[in-house]
Amino acid sequence: MSWLDIEGHDRVADRFRAILASGRLASSYLFVGPAGCGKRTFALRLAECLLCESTSADPLAACGQCEACQQVRAGTHPDLIFIARPEDKQVIPVDLLIGDDEHRGREGLCHDLSLKPFRADRRVAILDDADDLNEEGANCLLKTLEEPPPHSLLILIGTSAEKQLPTIRSRCQIVHFRPLGVDIAARLLVEQGVVEDLERARLLARIAGGSLTQAARLADEELWKFRGELMRGLAELPRRSFALARAVTACVEAAGKEAPRRRARAVILIGFAVDYYYALLHRLVAADATDPAGVEVDTSDADLDAAVTRAVSAAAGEVDGVAEAIDRCLAAEAHVGRNANLATLVDSWIADLADLQARMVAC
Repeated sequence: MSWLDIEGHDRVADRFRAILASGRLASSYLFVGPAGCGKRTFALRLAECLLCESTSADPLAACGQCEACQQVRAGTHPDLIFIARPEDKQVIPVDLLIGDDEHRGREGLCHDLSLKPFRADRRVAILDDADDLNEEGANCLLKTLEEPPPHSLLILIGTSAEKQLPTIRSRCQIVHFRPLGVDIAARLLVEQGVVEDLERARLLARIAGGSLTQAARLADEELWKFRGELMRGLAELPRRSFALARAVTACVEAAGKEAPRRRARAVILIGFAVDYYYALLHRLVAADATDPAGVEVDTSDADLDAAVTRAVSAAAGEVDGVAEAIDRCLAAEAHVGRNANLATLVDSWIADLADLQARMVAC
């Protein structure tokens, strides 16, 4: 049976159960794993267990009924601090960590975590979106990490330890979360009403790599349709590169007038391109290692399979070129986070991929 109805992470739950039983809970943890796999939910459930006012033989248990548990679930517990990157920001503002200029050092996560517990025997702070800490923000946390307040726990949540500064990584216990299994993710997508058909949920879960967040995005019919259009366009490069750039820009703008929504859409589309190039790279590497006719191909993702099949002959032997295309995509994604002009960025990104493809064809 899953721990507190959290699916797929019993191994992590067992680890914390053993830690609590031995009285060796650290002061800071870094939760890393794919977006949408349940890290934030796990952190909140762990906080609920630590702040629960009922007694249990299981050190990793929460009654779910006491006032403390109800406050944790409502986000009103005085000893639980939760911050995340605001939707209209690209990074976590320093003000959320150490207070604004007028209240510097007297507000924010670091200050609040240093206070004595109000009703529990410890304070718990959860910092979501730790990938979006800039260097200034990460440095604000260093004193708290180096000299943690007594009876405190700080949990950072990100997708990769490598995205954190070495000074952050070295001061946190790292906890790895695996992607959700396809069956688990598909069932949750149906239960949460994201999709109705279990088979479609399985397809979305598999393509999303077990990420509920990504699967929910793919469930958008218009976005799903454009995913296929984008992959076909990438397979046809360097032809029609201008038309593809215009189509990508239009899809980004269709996300809404707000810049954060457009930037989030741009990241999704770049992610689709990364999926395409990884699949192409896999096909090329497999073909080099064996008889191409014997390469096992997953055809359940029809759009991806068709695009890769179309491109593989032109890219034959160009493993390094395809790997460079992946690097170009990841560089474009990084520029989205630096507030680059999206229309200019899309034009440059598609032009780079077209030039790279032209060189591969010419070789």
